[in-house]
Amino acid sequence: MTQEEQKYYDTYFDLFLTDGWKQFTKDLEDIYSSYRIEHYETIEELHRAKGERGILNRMLGFQQGIEAAYASINDGHSEEL
Repeated sequence: MTQEEQKYYDTYFDLFLTDGWKQFTKDLEDIYSSYRIEHYETIEELHRAKGERGILNRMLGFQQGIEAAYASINDGHSEEL
């Protein structure tokens, strides 16, 4: 891994440790869990909610994605040694 790549990941890891990140993800989880199918009166509203939940789900999985990518890069490099 290059120094530039390491800095890229270190910056995210620093972010994930902040109270702001924890608050942000908690708020996203609250919003995600607040969706109820009975709230929607039209198919359009249901489709919109499905799309919104999809976006929220991706955002909630962002940290795990970064961590998995970092682990994958490091696993690949350790096999080369």
